Order: sequence, then C-alpha cells, then structure tokens
Amino acid sequence: MDQKYDEIFSSLRQKIKAIISAFEQQKLAYNALLDKNREMSEKVSELEDKMKIIEKNYENLKMAKVLSTLSNDDIHDTKIQVNKIVREIDKCIALMNR
Repeated sequence: MDQKYDEIFSSLRQKIKAIISAFEQQKLAYNALLDKNREMSEKVSELEDKMKIIEKNYENLKMAKVLSTLSNDDIHDTKIQVNKIVREIDKCIALMNR
C-alpha cells in the first residue's frame, strides 16, 4: 500500500512540477508581450506626435500658399478688415469692463 501511495505522490509531484514549469514559461511569455506592448505604445505616441507636427506644418504651408497668391490690394483689404474686427473687439472689451 505504501508503494502505491509513493507512486501516486511521485506522479503528482511530477505533474505539479510540469504545471509550475508551464506557468513560468507562460509568465515569461506574458512579460515579453508586456514589454513589446509598451514599446509599441511608445512608438505609436512618437508617431502621433510627428503626425501632429506634420499636420501643423501642412496647415502653415497651405496658409503661406494662399497668402502668396494674394495681390497687394487683397492684402491691404484684408488688413483693413482685420483692423476693423480688432477695433470691434476692443469696444466689446471696454463695454465689459464698465
């Protein structure tokens, strides 16, 4: 009877060791995936930042192109309109301060 129990315990120990070994391997794989995920998240963040900069540069380029196609009369008229708007804003601020 003791020998039967020893065989059962021995078999059980081997299975537990195998389970622990498999768990450790899975744990290592999980940690490797976490590291890879972290790296990819950082890369995505960097690329998003670069994309925002490129989009801003593109918008600036579009604005520069529009401004470069304007004639001197258009620029003068635009300046007059901007000055009118600024004066109106100043009037509104003055009214709010009363």
